[in-house]
Amino acid sequence: MIGIDLIKTSRMNRLIERFGDKALQKFLSHDEILLVKNYKTAAGFWATKEAFSKAIGVGIGSECSFHDITIYKTPKGAPKLKLSQKVMEQFNIKDTSLSITHDGDYAIAVIAIESLSTTDKIK
Repeated sequence: MIGIDLIKTSRMNRLIERFGDKALQKFLSHDEILLVKNYKTAAGFWATKEAFSKAIGVGIGSECSFHDITIYKTPKGAPKLKLSQKVMEQFNIKDTSLSITHDGDYAIAVIAIESLSTTDKIK
């Protein structure tokens, strides 16, 4: 399964200017907020969570909330995902791969998910 999301970084900048840390707390954990260097990083994290929810086919909502998805960094700085047990089990997730990039006024995230299920194959 693959998901992608694009966000204009100025949208995140306006959100943070208007609501401060409360804006970040809506979709990030405390540890994730510590990783945010600026509004562009925050935009990339938003895109990551949206891309993941698209990959599993449900969007952000009751089946998968922003806080079911946690972003962390490897010692070399590569972004990785930690998922809630609920999401792992419900969607039979075995592994994920993540790429986040920024270019000009945009942040983009791409997610690839390896699932234990084979029921979604082409028929």
